[in-house]
Amino acid sequence: MTHEGSAVSKAIAGKNKWSLVGPGIVVAATGVGAGDLVATLIAGSKFGYALLWAAIIGTLLKIALAEAVGRWTLAGEKTIFDGWSSLGKGFFGSRVNWAGLYFGIYVMVWGFVYGAAAMTSTALPLAAMLPVLDLKVWGVLSGLAGLAFVWFGGYGLFEKVMTLAVGVMFVTVIGLAFIVAPDIPRLLTGLWPTLPEGSAFYTMGLIGGVGGTITMAAYGYWLNAKGWRGPSWMAVMRLDNRVAYVVTGVFVVAMLIVGAELLHAAGIALQGGDRGLLDLSTVLEDRFGRPVSILFLVGFWATSFSSLLGVWQGVSLMFADFVSHVRGKSDDPAERGDKSRAFKLYALWLTFPPIALLFMERPFGLIVAYGVLGSLFMPFLAGTLLWLLNSKRLPPQWRSGWLSNLMLGAATALFCVLAAKELIGMF
Repeated sequence: MTHEGSAVSKAIAGKNKWSLVGPGIVVAATGVGAGDLVATLIAGSKFGYALLWAAIIGTLLKIALAEAVGRWTLAGEKTIFDGWSSLGKGFFGSRVNWAGLYFGIYVMVWGFVYGAAAMTSTALPLAAMLPVLDLKVWGVLSGLAGLAFVWFGGYGLFEKVMTLAVGVMFVTVIGLAFIVAPDIPRLLTGLWPTLPEGSAFYTMGLIGGVGGTITMAAYGYWLNAKGWRGPSWMAVMRLDNRVAYVVTGVFVVAMLIVGAELLHAAGIALQGGDRGLLDLSTVLEDRFGRPVSILFLVGFWATSFSSLLGVWQGVSLMFADFVSHVRGKSDDPAERGDKSRAFKLYALWLTFPPIALLFMERPFGLIVAYGVLGSLFMPFLAGTLLWLLNSKRLPPQWRSGWLSNLMLGAATALFCVLAAKELIGMF
């Protein structure tokens, strides 16, 4: 056994292996936002349990993608941006290649618009529960709270808070599924793949949407922040990843149950986007009373605020890594950690410029750019992982096998189709 392997064994010794789970829970909590829950609810309200199989396939694809990010990080002892930087030469003698250029543009435009969306999503349940302040004020306070948390807190506190948020989400969502009393025999029929009329793009969206964002690429940074470095942590990472996405899958199935049992039979339609959860809280209050509605709004807040915190922390780490590569200082840990200047600057970028969008109509050109760049990120991530994990950049024993290649190839194809649909719909 290597010295590194011995160190890992000592770290695990005397601990319940489940107590090691952490970074995966963080990435799952960040990836499942209010919009994802609404999309699942709408799928359940329109098609009942018919798309349950799609939710399960989507969970399996996310497990494969996150495992690929984790395997690249641990086996190569490199960040995902180290990999992207190796995919071609820099432009005009610079250190920025095509992948870095895309990421740099994407992360600035996406962060500006996402910051406003995350603050609004977090503010919606707060304004519904505590209407003493305006929605915009709650949004600003949410953004400032996220900034203060990642600016002054370390990874350990961040992981604990995210785990607590997942616990609140779990109690809320699973509690709702039990309250609406699922029809188990009818639920099981959804395991057989079928495509009801008009469900094709709902199906692809359900497979590709829930838990799939830029923060999947941040998983490797959270592994390093946890102290997991080197191939000897591979088995722990895989357990962590599977537990996290099984939890995500449970969220999806539970919300599908709520949509099917509470909304489908009654023919109730929800608004798209985060505001659909406010519609659901009204339905719950009418059906079960104010306490159940309040409990749901608390879960809605935990879902939204955990996504905000995860982006403020994880994407800021990715931006700091990007800047360290541009400056030629990627070997300096101080240039790419959560205490670096670039990390703090990006957290500021996510907070203050987007506040302006809370008080104005969002500019059309910015929204188009956000949609275009955002729709292309998941194909970019899946495709580059497929490339990196089959290259000589990794030792042979850690390169992708047929199953990983099949899952990554399927994810790439799926996200390309979803991106094409998004772009066609936009233009």
